[in-house]
Amino acid sequence: MAEWLIEEGIGEHRALLVDQDQVMAARIDWPGSAGVGLIEDATLISRTKGSTRGTAQLASGQEVLVSKLPADAQEGAPIRIEITRSQIGEKSRVKRAQGRPTDLAVRSAFSLTEAFAANGEAARVVRTLPHDEWEEIWDEAWSGIYDFTGGSLHFSPTPAMALIDVDGHGSPRELALAACTPIAKAIRRFDLGGSIGIDFPTLAAKADRKAVDEALTTALSDWPHEKTAMNGFGFVQIVARLERPSLLHRLTYSQTGAAARRLMRRAEAIFDAGAIRLTCHPAIKAKLTTEWLADLAKRTGREIRIEIDPTLALEAGFAQAVPL
Repeated sequence: MAEWLIEEGIGEHRALLVDQDQVMAARIDWPGSAGVGLIEDATLISRTKGSTRGTAQLASGQEVLVSKLPADAQEGAPIRIEITRSQIGEKSRVKRAQGRPTDLAVRSAFSLTEAFAANGEAARVVRTLPHDEWEEIWDEAWSGIYDFTGGSLHFSPTPAMALIDVDGHGSPRELALAACTPIAKAIRRFDLGGSIGIDFPTLAAKADRKAVDEALTTALSDWPHEKTAMNGFGFVQIVARLERPSLLHRLTYSQTGAAARRLMRRAEAIFDAGAIRLTCHPAIKAKLTTEWLADLAKRTGREIRIEIDPTLALEAGFAQAVPL
């Protein structure tokens, strides 16, 4: 039976869906934001006349797009809302969180454990996730490349949709068919949702396009979505529910934050005696908050030291035990 394993790390909670020792999917959550499940009293700051949509402001100052507004909801008035989609950062803008009015009691955003429970999925918190499995998925999402036998998938998140370019060897038909199962695996590993566009090799024959459509439908059969048939240029569009930033989006648009959290995870895995020294790029050091470092010292029972190395890549920070 498939089960989510959850690691509650410093600044980041991580989860892997494991079925018979095979990793089927991944997810991350950065606690502290206005995530799905949050219920809070806000202020309705704008509403288009005659519309059921408007904008509310949380106590933190964050703005939320609100739908299903009642007829008597007035600008400037308090309104209790529930977040249904988290804020999603992009290169040149931030997609505001989405919410709706509610009469339920105020509560914090769902943790990963609570989110899985709400969906009826089996989950449990573990001390640490399988190291190699998580690192592999993280590296794939960081590079945006997922390799498979005979080719590779190149992922590019854009404001409109996440794009997947299929590249490789063999005939266009062979390559397209070979890519279907890897596409389904990568979508789950990167926790993609929303609109997803897949650029397959151009297939002139209608029978070839139909064969790829059927193969992709089979590969995605247990993942809720809708999709178009392949057009004459080899393009397929998928639409799925979107509630949160994907692993791909986090590692593309919040790279310093993601790399800093990775460094915290690596530091927690140090078991040799001595102090823990973190060596990282200056931009990563700037992301290491006082709270994170205090939490790391508490979790490990060690003195924490930081060393700067401007020649290191953002994602290449490392932790090691050093003499006291």
